Amino acid sequence: MNKLADQLEGIKTVAIAGHVRPDGDCTGSCLGLYNYIQDCFADIEADVYLEEISEVFHFIKNTQVIDSQFKKEQVYDLFIALDSGDKERLGEAVRYFDTAKKTICIDHHISNTGFADVNHILPNASSTCEIVYTLLEEAKISKAVAEALYTGIVHDTGVFQYSNTSELTMNIAGKLISKGINFTKIIEETFYKKTFVQNQILGKALLESKLLLDGKVIVSALKKVDMERYASKSNDLEGIVSQLRITEGVECAIFLYEMDNHEYKVSLRSTDYVDVSKIAGYFGGGGHKKAAGCTMAGTIQDIVKNLSLHIKEQLCN
Repeated sequence: MNKLADQLEGIKTVAIAGHVRPDGDCTGSCLGLYNYIQDCFADIEADVYLEEISEVFHFIKNTQVIDSQFKKEQVYDLFIALDSGDKERLGEAVRYFDTAKKTICIDHHISNTGFADVNHILPNASSTCEIVYTLLEEAKISKAVAEALYTGIVHDTGVFQYSNTSELTMNIAGKLISKGINFTKIIEETFYKKTFVQNQILGKALLESKLLLDGKVIVSALKKVDMERYASKSNDLEGIVSQLRITEGVECAIFLYEMDNHEYKVSLRSTDYVDVSKIAGYFGGGGHKKAAGCTMAGTIQDIVKNLSLHIKEQLCN
């Protein structure tokens, strides 16, 4: 796929959706694409389907159009899946995918094998927002679109510090800045600023973390009762695993939180040597070489033990 315009020819209705528990890249790519279609393809009826997004992203234009109820009954001419490594990651929006006349997947997860009619998957890209930018006409990118895409790039690169940041990433970020966005405010208020609850839950996760495998692995876990005590949501946990990873001497970080009774969402991050996408893939998840996740059932001890065996195997090779 060269340009999005080629795929929108003759299209009247479009559904745009991303993965469950949308992060910055998912939110930014979905709203960036929606705003671009609104600007440049006024005759197309577009809908955005996402689970509830974090309040820090509400500055992005048209967040109010997001449908988090998934109750609309419609068969779309085109469904565009963004930042989703597989079809199941679309959550309830998958029913619009299944009934659409044509489907497109735009993604950068190395574990994505292509589940749509048209697949534009670039594992070396920093973010889905970076890929979306390359599919748009640069001259037609508005300030609102630029804000959304820049937000996604910032979040998936850890403010340009992760190894997925390339020369192209920085060039695109510069082009987006030239649209007049307040890039300093976007970084400060969506990436660094934390609520009191977020700081409390981060503090608990750090205080109760443990080192394994001679200090090369750090792990922390939160139970459902912990989240209820702090009145925290899954969005409040973003960034915890990355904070664990930067502990001195640590190669791999494991963070898990309980979603249901003995069912845990697992986030994995590595520094240099461990390919966490392989580990997450083994347990039914996916992601990138240095950032991946999955869902696992069992006790915290059993889950950590199983993950540690796979991490140890890579560290010993």
